[in-house]
Parts: sequence; structure tokens; C-alpha cells
Amino acid sequence: MGVIVFVVFAFAVIGLIHFYLWKRLIRDTTRPGRWRRAGGVAALVLGVLVPATLVGTRMGQWWLAWPGYLWLAVMFYLIVVLVVLEIPMLVAKLWLRRGRASAPVPALVGAGGPAAEPPAPDHQPDRRLLLARGAAIFAGLTAAGVSGYGIRSALGPPQLDRVSIPLAKLPRTMDGMRIALVSDIHLGPLRGRGHTERIVNMINEMDADLVTVVGDLVDGSVEELGAAAAPLERLRSRRGTYFVTGNHEYFSGHQEWVDEVARLGLRPLRNERLEIEGLDLAGVNDIAGEEYEDGPDFPKTFDGRDPSRPVVLLAHQPVQAENAAKYGVDLQLSGHTHGGQMVPWHLLVRLEQPIVSGLGTVDGTKVYVTNGAGFWGPPVRVGAPPQVTLVELHSQ
Repeated sequence: MGVIVFVVFAFAVIGLIHFYLWKRLIRDTTRPGRWRRAGGVAALVLGVLVPATLVGTRMGQWWLAWPGYLWLAVMFYLIVVLVVLEIPMLVAKLWLRRGRASAPVPALVGAGGPAAEPPAPDHQPDRRLLLARGAAIFAGLTAAGVSGYGIRSALGPPQLDRVSIPLAKLPRTMDGMRIALVSDIHLGPLRGRGHTERIVNMINEMDADLVTVVGDLVDGSVEELGAAAAPLERLRSRRGTYFVTGNHEYFSGHQEWVDEVARLGLRPLRNERLEIEGLDLAGVNDIAGEEYEDGPDFPKTFDGRDPSRPVVLLAHQPVQAENAAKYGVDLQLSGHTHGGQMVPWHLLVRLEQPIVSGLGTVDGTKVYVTNGAGFWGPPVRVGAPPQVTLVELHSQ
């Protein structure tokens, strides 16, 4: 029942969004006739395209991905720009209405009086139409331009972010330990083997002590994406390569992927902890695993831990730090947020996650959140470029 309610709600929202776009971009900018009818048909088709893409790509219809997700990005920025324009548009309409109300009214002339001049034509409808068209053109050009910039950013190489993090308990012998961190690679309909190879080459150039992949590696099954993930077997590090599940693994057959990454040489950390010289490295499953009886288990992960040793936790979602802090975790490495992916979406992400991007603190535990190397949905990144991070640990 909950799924049905969510689907009905989602379809209602999509329908309302496209009705709003039709009103502002079609009805307000055209007179009755064939152009308005054609615009209505286009709005209807695009409205159906969104849910068809979201459902179809999950069912293997990947040909829907490019048109559907590109429209989703343009639609998002059309909504943002048009909503921002609502207030100035309202002011302009009130000004036009006020100008019409204050215009002089021609005097009535009796039958025996001089002939009256014909009243001036009312140009207000034309001005309102011109105003609506100007707003629509501005919104369309802005949405297309921002989306185009975002496509270039999303499909380009990830940027390298270097962050130095001091840990009070870190032994002097481990000062300068280097951890390569990558998350949210999102192999799927729009990113394949070439994407993986570029990330692997980038990480190998870091010459890191540890390599960590913190979830959302894939959006599809091993059968569909096994070849795309294969270059991961070339990852190099001095002290191992480690993996924890993200929420999208649970949408893609998580146990098969856990087995597959292990076959490729990555060590899955499934609610477990390892001792690496003077450091504890731990990993917990993602929150989404709770629906599959495979959720995070913090008591199991930290049972018997020596509190004098520093612990670095791999956890896909930053919000998991609220539990990690209760076990004295010194540093949590996370992804999931994509840095917001498309400004101003980061404002909504902030309502769910304590940290959207970069280094912060949650209840005394340091948390670093990477933007991720891929994208989900629209192949667009605005204000949050794709990222691979080199974390350097230092003793205090």
C-alpha cells in the first residue's frame, strides 16, 4: 500500500509540474490555435516521458535514459527559473493593469454634439503576451544553458580533491597515511567501462596506502554491468582496497555485487572491522539494506574495539555518523549526496544529511563527504563537480 501511495503521489507531482510548464510556456505565450494544441501535445508527451524513463531504465530499457534524463534536467531548471520569475512577473502585470485603469476614458458625445474620436485601442493583451513570451524565452535559454554546462561537468573527468585530516590517536608511525576515496561511480545506462577505467587510472596515480569505494558503484545487475566494472581489478594500493554497499547496490542485486567486487579484488567490509597496523578500518552496510535484512550493525562492527586506537569508518551516507559517534569513531568517509549534484538541489539534501560536501563534524566525529565520481539520473552536475579524493591522515 505504501508503494502504491508513493507512486500515485509521484505521478500527481509530475502531472502538476508539466501542467505548470504548459501554462507558463504554452498557454500564456500563444493564442488559441494549432500552435497551442501542438504545445499541449508536447507537454503531455514529455510528462509521460519522465515516469517512463524512471521505470523503463530499471527494466532494462536503457534507450530511454538520454532523452528522459536530459529532459528531467531541463525541466528542473525551467521550474527553478519560472518560479523565481513569478514575483517580477506579478509586479509587471499589476503595473500594466494599473496603467490601464488610469488611462483617460473618452467622453460620451450626444447626438447633436461634435463627432467623437474613436477610443484608442487596448494594447494590454498584446503587452501581457509579450511579457509572457519574454519570460518563457529567458527561462528556456537559461535552463538549456545551465543544463549544457552541467552536462560538460558531469561527463568530464573527476577533479582531484586533497584533504588533510588530523587524528588525535593516530600513531606517529602512520603520520601521512594516504587514503584514496571514491563513491557514487554509478555505472549504468549512461556510464560504462570507459568511466571505470578513467577512475582506476586516476586512483592508481595517487599511489595510496588504502583505496576505499564507499557505495553506489552500479545502477544495474552484474549481468548488465559486470564488464563495465571489470577494470576495478587493476586498482593498486599498499594496504588493500575496500568496499561498502550504498543504497543503489540494494536496488541492483546487492549480494551478487558483493561477490563480484570480491572477485575483482576489493575487500567488502560488511559490518566488520580490521586492524591495519596502528589503525582500525571499519565498514558498515548502507541504511537501505534494512529492507533486505542486511542493514548496518554498529554493535557488531565495534564489539571488542580498543578505544585507544583510532578508527576510520566507511559508511555510504553521512547521516550514519550519528550512530558512529556513539562508538567513538574518529573519522567517517562517506558519499551519497553527490554534493547536491544540481544547485539548488543541495538545499533539499541538507534537510536529510548533516553534511553535503567536504569536511565537517557530527557529534564529535569528523566526517568527510566526497561529491562522488558519477551521477544519478540527469547527466548533469552544477555546482558540484565529480570528484575523487585523496585523504591524508596526520597525527596531532
